[in-house]
Amino acid sequence: METTNILSTSTTLFPTHTATSSYSSTSLSSIPKVRISRQRIRTTNSNNRNLLRVQSRSAAMAIEKERPESERPDTFLRDADEAASAKSIRSRFEKMIREAQDSICQAIERADGVGKFKEDVWSRPGGGGGISRVLQDGGVWEKAGVNVSVVYGTMPPEAYRAAKGDNSATKAGPVPFFAAGISSVLHPKNPFAPTLHFNYRYFETDAPKGIIVLNGLVSHLIGFPHIRTRRFQTKGKNALRDLDGAPRQWWFGGGTDLTPAYIFEEDVKHFHTVQKKACDKFDPEFYPKFKKWCDDYFVIKHRDERRGLGGIFFDDLNGYDQEMLLSFATECASSVIPAYIPIIERRKDMPFTDQHKAWQQLRRGRYIEFNLVYDRGTTFGLKTGGRIESILVSLPLTARWEYDH
Repeated sequence: METTNILSTSTTLFPTHTATSSYSSTSLSSIPKVRISRQRIRTTNSNNRNLLRVQSRSAAMAIEKERPESERPDTFLRDADEAASAKSIRSRFEKMIREAQDSICQAIERADGVGKFKEDVWSRPGGGGGISRVLQDGGVWEKAGVNVSVVYGTMPPEAYRAAKGDNSATKAGPVPFFAAGISSVLHPKNPFAPTLHFNYRYFETDAPKGIIVLNGLVSHLIGFPHIRTRRFQTKGKNALRDLDGAPRQWWFGGGTDLTPAYIFEEDVKHFHTVQKKACDKFDPEFYPKFKKWCDDYFVIKHRDERRGLGGIFFDDLNGYDQEMLLSFATECASSVIPAYIPIIERRKDMPFTDQHKAWQQLRRGRYIEFNLVYDRGTTFGLKTGGRIESILVSLPLTARWEYDH
């Protein structure tokens, strides 16, 4: 087998390690489950304050429990949103992500040749829902998940900070929100075929009480120092206005990134060329800006390692016209298949050894560490009571941690 162009990621992005052929993969499903009982809080005068804190925190995480559906609805939007306008950003973004899910899943099944996606449709009584699709133990992919969701809820301050990447200690009340997105992680069997992650999302929040407008910009009195909003006109140079029933604050986020266990230069060039081409259609500054953002975001801080070879990543994006950003997110989602499938076709049938597989399992362990510790989407989902199977679909079927490696 020709190996001169194969370079382990350990020699470039990560500390150098040597794999041995004695490794065997460990199934995540074999890890024992531990039951944790709820802490009992006595209702005495000395700890009534703690009880109220626990109750208010639970109330703040107001995403309703999902229920299974036998068929896909035309929309997951609430009736009021659907009736308002089929041309609204909410409606058009949902349409985009559902069409992207269909086309991407079809391309993955064609490339896999064996596996088929299992689909779960779910909804919530007060509106919202999603479609989760997972292919497991296929011909090419060990696990491939492609999910869409439309979510209404109220998030506690800590979940807001997770969504915005804001580590401020400033406290505020619960924040009503709307979120829609497509999210996917694709884990191939062959260690020479890279893992792909992508997600594209649209987010809205209602202004919390106490936020005011100064010169058309949101400024915080009790709330969020990094919150952004659309500009709107005020009367007078320094007009102040309470935002009861204020305009929604919105932003787009997302990205596509590649995580190989072994590096092929032609694969990296192809992948980044497609990302750059998508960005350049809208702004020549997008690709260098979002590439750096991706490099800086996907860092496993406790190991001082990068998770992979990057791509593009952006968040809190609302400094451009909504129409332009919707078109940009659509273009990025449409670029997933041309960026990834040609790489899979080149690598899926390459012969490999137990040593190659062992290295892949160790790198997957690092992947899991980032997702569970640092990933903002995972953190937000866990803190708002989201659908756990959808949140954790990014985890591979198998991974390995070895002491002092």
